[in-house]
Amino acid sequence: MKQVCVLGGSGFVGSAIVRRLSLAGYSVKVLTRRREASKHLILLSDVAVLECDIMDDEALASALKGADAVINLIGILHNSKKASFKALHAELPARLVKLCEKLGIKRLVHMSALQAAQEAPSAYLKSKAEGEAAVLRAHKNLGVTVFRPSIIFGRGDGFINLFATLVKLLPVILLAKPNAKFQPIYVEDVAQVFVAALDNIDTYGKAYDLGGPKVYTLRQLVAYVANTLGKKRPIIGLNNMLSYLQAFAMEFLPVKLMTRDNVRSMEVDSICVTSFPAFLDFQPVALEAIVPDYLSENNPRNAYNRFRTRAGR
Repeated sequence: MKQVCVLGGSGFVGSAIVRRLSLAGYSVKVLTRRREASKHLILLSDVAVLECDIMDDEALASALKGADAVINLIGILHNSKKASFKALHAELPARLVKLCEKLGIKRLVHMSALQAAQEAPSAYLKSKAEGEAAVLRAHKNLGVTVFRPSIIFGRGDGFINLFATLVKLLPVILLAKPNAKFQPIYVEDVAQVFVAALDNIDTYGKAYDLGGPKVYTLRQLVAYVANTLGKKRPIIGLNNMLSYLQAFAMEFLPVKLMTRDNVRSMEVDSICVTSFPAFLDFQPVALEAIVPDYLSENNPRNAYNRFRTRAGR
């Protein structure tokens, strides 16, 4: 395989995967809604960024043409009329399968979510399960692999950094679903997994859970973030009713931090049923080895980033 087409390649996880693909010698085409948002990838070796409306089959087919493999990372956390779970998590993977078969593309690697299942309590997890099933059904005609990660952390993530912001701003943390469990995995480990699987035929037709070396409750994660920042914050865990009330109120905010569907997702623990994929020759990095570096305000990289922000760059 020489040319890989990545959907969702400009995002947090996608950027890490694209960098690794570039370093591994692949020619990469990144499909994005706005090329400007992907300018950090343009300088990478053999990486092309193409604006494409992935909801238009004709435009998507044109963009995919010539690729040897497709990586689909498209995902959203909040349902809306403009971008729905059904369209992006369920229908897009099914459309990708058909387009790959039509164009003669032999490889498709798809990102699902840990605990995705038809009987899951949330629309998010149900839609992820539907898309995953559409991909795996094609395994007889197409080399498909599915990965189901728990929450993903790393510099620029939307999870640890969100709680870091809240810890800095709020004197008390009112925490929905404090006992929900997660098995966070480092973004660079996820990227390494995707690239390692790409040419590995033993992964064809299979789905893998991805999680880090340790399981945490949500309360433990928030407490760790506060401790790392040197902030003493009382954490008040909310019961189920109050968790849903808090999420309902947050749905009216201009920027959605949490919805009731997010709370439903936390009713099932985001932890791995199986061990780290056996085909890999490395073990995932612990959260404690990475998070302090990007949360600390006193290291050179963060000082440089603050300087760039103040300079408007």
